[in-house]
Amino acid sequence: MFGKKSIIAGLSIVTLILWAVSLWWGWMPVAYNVKLKTTETAKMNNHTIVAGYTTTSTLIDITEWLINKPGGFLSNDITPPGILMDNMPAFEYGVLEQTRDLALAMRLDFSRSQSQSTGDKDLEIAQSKLNISHKSWQLPSAESEYSDAIKALKRYRTRLMAQDASEAQFYTRADNLGDWLREVEKRLGSISHRLSASVGHDRYNTALAGDPNAKQSTTTAAQTMVKTSWWKIDDVFYESRGATWAILHFLKAAEIDFADVLEKKNAQVSLKQIIRDLEATQETVWTPMILNGSGFGILANHSLVMANYVSRANAALIDLRRLLEQG
Repeated sequence: MFGKKSIIAGLSIVTLILWAVSLWWGWMPVAYNVKLKTTETAKMNNHTIVAGYTTTSTLIDITEWLINKPGGFLSNDITPPGILMDNMPAFEYGVLEQTRDLALAMRLDFSRSQSQSTGDKDLEIAQSKLNISHKSWQLPSAESEYSDAIKALKRYRTRLMAQDASEAQFYTRADNLGDWLREVEKRLGSISHRLSASVGHDRYNTALAGDPNAKQSTTTAAQTMVKTSWWKIDDVFYESRGATWAILHFLKAAEIDFADVLEKKNAQVSLKQIIRDLEATQETVWTPMILNGSGFGILANHSLVMANYVSRANAALIDLRRLLEQG
């Protein structure tokens, strides 16, 4: 029989191992050079870089990271240490939302020239597969569905390069780019709002502002107190960090694929500034926990710092989209 001391020592060792594994699995990714990574991928696979290749490859890379990183996809884990972790699963969900948005934009906009054109079958498969619940661990699991999405995206990328076929296309039009940027605006606006709610503030109901004939389904208060729960501060922070990490790389890819459009509008520098602001959201956090100090208090507030960069990027993104819409 094991003695009481042996049991305690064994549990301590197991706990220490799980803690070390959780640190390894929870290590946050850093931003990478999209152009260099795309060039290496094309060279390794003997591919030709055509319009849309960089954006498609970046979407594939980000989705592959979700399921192939240390520990794999953690959001649907039901065993330790994954089930006990919350920062990395929150980061994963932020990334996943952006992959879903881009996959939808590729299906509805980038791969179609006009509203009457037909959709691409592989993009339809990829977009639907990415929309399975990230909590699903039974058959089909989230990982298997995301893996199928990657396979569909790779088939689309292969057909995109084929010079003897024309059914797979990627149109680098200003209106297509503007439609996707409009969705990115909404995401960044929501992220900024949620991060700012870390300290709590009174918010007026502006849902119907600007339209005297607008209506809403149910009556809401004219003024509400918006504040993120203390227990959710770090989850919101890391989900926002994951979302901005993904958007950062997708914008870098768009900078390459839509280079001609941006040059024509003299908008390259505007996009570069947006990318720089988003890069600032990925700076190293030097404290072991996300601090939630008041706006002008003694302690820092990491959420407000990130909200500042996100708000600046979002404002610049709105200006960029309006510039693209001009004739």
